[in-house]
Amino acid sequence: MDLSKFFVKAPLIPVVCQDERSGEVLMLGYADEEALRLTMETGTAWFFSRSRQKLWNKGETSGNFIFVSRILSDCDDDTLIYMGTPKGPVCHTGNRTCFYTELWRKEGEEA
Repeated sequence: MDLSKFFVKAPLIPVVCQDERSGEVLMLGYADEEALRLTMETGTAWFFSRSRQKLWNKGETSGNFIFVSRILSDCDDDTLIYMGTPKGPVCHTGNRTCFYTELWRKEGEEA
């Protein structure tokens, strides 16, 4: 499969990781073509670290992998969703998801 069409606009594209069981958004990372290919080959989530400027396999050091079963592309082919099952907490803080801090809530709305 030619993956180059996803990287026409930029060498890195955003990847949302979503729990396939609950639908919960787990994290956001960035992938280059090699990270996407490795994800498809291994079935675990791979990314390109913008801060370290290198590939990384989510869970490689912590053991908290995301086992990817499906990859979705948006209508513009410039953003992906890795649908999968996390093994343990996804966030480096130990939280289940990286999205645990509430920034704002409309007055009168409940959690």
